[in-house]
Amino acid sequence: MLFLQYPPCSTCQKAKRWLDDHGIAYTPRHIKEEKPTVEELRQWIARSGLPARKFFNTSGLVYRSLGLKDKLDTMTEEEQIALLATDGMLVKRPLLVGEDFVLPGFKPADWEKALL
Repeated sequence: MLFLQYPPCSTCQKAKRWLDDHGIAYTPRHIKEEKPTVEELRQWIARSGLPARKFFNTSGLVYRSLGLKDKLDTMTEEEQIALLATDGMLVKRPLLVGEDFVLPGFKPADWEKALL
């Protein structure tokens, strides 16, 4: 399992603690230093069953500075994916990638359902 995180992020820290507390093995990846590629994002978004817009970190500074709240609706999914791949800080985190699921953000109930 791949665990994409931004270590200073408190939600990422909670998610990491949750994984550790439940004895779940994962490979950590720093989302800012090793940002997701377009191809990875395409695969993960398809596997998640969610629209690309759910993968945006809407509370992030980069999202706000680019004014994406108003722009996402006019962009195609491919344009959204290409934009997400430009900066790991645009991607909702943590991001947990398993063989048959992808979970953007940390919602303990969703993680329990997928992992326990």
